[in-house]
Parts: sequence; C-alpha cells; structure tokens
Amino acid sequence: MNKALLRKTASIMVSPGRGVLAADESSGTIKKRFDSIKAKSTPENHRKYRGLLFTTKGMEEFVGGVIMFDETVRQKSDSGVPFPKLLTRKNVMPGIKVDKGAHPMAGFEGEKVTEGLDGLRERFEEYFDLGLRFSKWRAVITIGKRIPTQECIDANVHALARYAALSQEAGIVPIVEPEVLMDGDHTVQRCQSVTERTLKVLFAELKKYRVYLPGTILKPNMVVPGKDCKTQVSVAEVARRTVAAFKKVVPIQIPGVVFLSGGLSPDEATERLDAINKLGKHPWEMSFSFGRALQQEALNAWKGKSANAEVTQRVFYERAQKVSAGRSGRLEKI
Repeated sequence: MNKALLRKTASIMVSPGRGVLAADESSGTIKKRFDSIKAKSTPENHRKYRGLLFTTKGMEEFVGGVIMFDETVRQKSDSGVPFPKLLTRKNVMPGIKVDKGAHPMAGFEGEKVTEGLDGLRERFEEYFDLGLRFSKWRAVITIGKRIPTQECIDANVHALARYAALSQEAGIVPIVEPEVLMDGDHTVQRCQSVTERTLKVLFAELKKYRVYLPGTILKPNMVVPGKDCKTQVSVAEVARRTVAAFKKVVPIQIPGVVFLSGGLSPDEATERLDAINKLGKHPWEMSFSFGRALQQEALNAWKGKSANAEVTQRVFYERAQKVSAGRSGRLEKI
C-alpha cells in the first residue's frame, strides 16, 4: 500500500472548492438519460457527451475527480487523447466505478446486496495501468417495514470493506458509498437513525480490514425524509441533522465527505450542500460527488446535437460553479 500516493490523490479530489463529477452511469442508466432527450444511446454518443463535459474550459476549477464507467475509461476525446490522460493533464483525478450493481439479497425480501468482488484485484491492476487513481463501490440500504435488517447492512459493509482494501492495495483511493435511499415514506428521524447505524457498522468493518482512512473518501446520502413522507423538512434541518449524524460516527481521519445527490434536483442538492458548509468548520472536507445534479441541465441543453456543444459546456460550467460555491458555503455570492 502506497499511503503517500493515496493521501495525495484524496487531497486533490477534495481540494478547496472542488469535488467529484459522477459520470459513471451504467449502460442502462445512461440509456434512460438519453431517452429523456430523445438521443440514441450508443457508445459514440456517450463519448461525445462525456467528452463535452471533460473538455469544458475551466471545469478543473470546480472538479477534482471524475468517476467513469468502464466504457468511458477506454474512450478518447475528439483530439485522440484517452479520457484518463486528458483529465490528469487538468489535475483532475480519473476514477472508475468497479461494483457490478445491487442485486436482490437471497432470503431478504426488499433488500439488496452489491456484487463484484470476484476478479477485482486483477481489474484494479489493469485500471492502475490505465492511469486511474480512485474507484467507487455503491451499496444501497432501503428503509421500509422491518428493514433494513442487520444482515443486509452487515453484508453490504463487508463487501465495501473488502473492496476498499483491494483498491488501496493497488494504489487506488476507494470511495465507499453506503447510500440510504430516499425511496419510501419514512421520516427524517428514521433516515438519521438508519444513516448513523449504517455508518457506525461501516467504519468498524473498515477498521477490521485495515483500510487506511486518510486514503479513503466517504460518499454518503444527506439526512432527508423519504420522498413520499408527508412531513418534509427545511434545508436548514437537513444540514443540521446530517452534520450531527456524521459527528457521531465518522472518524476525523477521513479526509473528505462527498455527498451524493440522489433524487434531488440540481438546486436542491446545491442548496443543501451550501447549508451544510454554512454550519462552520467541519473535521472533514464537506464536498460533493454529484451525477444528475451536475449534469442534468447540460444534458437537456445538449439534446444529442453537435450544434449545442457550446451552450452545453456553458451550462455545465455554470452549474459546477454554483455547486463549488455551495461546497464552500458561499452560494449567495454567485
């Protein structure tokens, strides 16, 4: 394990004002995105779209890392530069989603466990040679009647810990993502309780598997009520509860927390991030790893047409600038 390399990579990813762009949509997910703008979901169109984001002038001011899908890692820009090399030249860390998705957990109705550990050591060796310096593994925790079970939480954090150890062995910073889903009608109090419980078990498991915390990034949900809950809460309460939960269970050795945007709109995600950072100095960098919240407006502007390239990049830059401001608690200055 190269601890110095891991620390350096993590520090670049969450350096002041910067966070992570999640551009790691699977083939099925990006097809849904492209269907929404009536564009064909082909590898070439994926390359063109993601290339527009990566080559946006000045995006590196706000983005310290980009998570890619395996297909994207092997593609090149219009000028023939492999995407990992293009990003590295901008001092943006190139990363890779390595899990194989969440699948139904046998014997546990309504719950899922993420798969993909088989052959992961060999994949990491190849990814390091391709220039990738961080990775991501997502687990999903569903809140519902009598769930999540302890067995589901245990199975998912065990996989996260084994993945993280393999990632660091290869010199690649792991992003551990235990997402407590917004789906359902649960209260914000229930979300906070489940989030704290999940993170507490996660960090105990990471310790057991000797994962080096200063070379690890946490990608969690914000503490929010279920999207079908009748009682929604203010942005300020989301921020307060999220920070309170993390101060209970997240070790200070973690260099950065990069929030997922989940089912939140670009404005909702940005405003909540801003409120979290307005609460004062935190033990960790409180940053972002947004997918839809960073991309949705740019995707809508692009519409699959080359003629819209300039406006797509402008819209993407403007949203990245806003998210960066929120990451610093200065959204009102934009």
